[in-house]
Amino acid sequence: MNPSIRIRICIPLLFIASACSKLAQNPVGQPATPAASQRITSQSVVDVAAQPTEIAAGGSADATVRVTIKSGYHINANPPTYPYLKATSLEISPTDDFSVSFVTYPEGSNKKFPFAEKPLAIYEGDTELKATLKAKKSAKPGEQFIPASLRIQACDDQVCYPPGQIELRIPVTVK
Repeated sequence: MNPSIRIRICIPLLFIASACSKLAQNPVGQPATPAASQRITSQSVVDVAAQPTEIAAGGSADATVRVTIKSGYHINANPPTYPYLKATSLEISPTDDFSVSFVTYPEGSNKKFPFAEKPLAIYEGDTELKATLKAKKSAKPGEQFIPASLRIQACDDQVCYPPGQIELRIPVTVK
């Protein structure tokens, strides 16, 4: 057989075989997932939920924000072990009816990583942050929502991802 004919036959066959092998990697009926949609971010591995809080007008109460970190990841505790690490930080915006006295962070667990000289203070799994809210005497009765944001930096055992911010609203009922 003529070598130029072999090349004309082999190249299209290689192209078809290559295309078929790529199609076989995806289950039937499933669209191919672009690599960009699988990108890990600090926000994609952390879930946040603010628990409903009741408070009397003119009084104060603790609001609880539950932070859930996916398995295999952690976020830096507050305070972090080293000053260059980004601490987990809950920022609550004051409103016409509420102010924030302080935020309490749980003690982090210490875990040793190959890239650090000493164990790092981190949060893994579920953790709760507490914020003491004060309602003004003139606070309107009923349910209200206080805007807040959680600043985090998620890491795994090998790499830290860019810091991120998760917006949330804390539900507060004034009695």
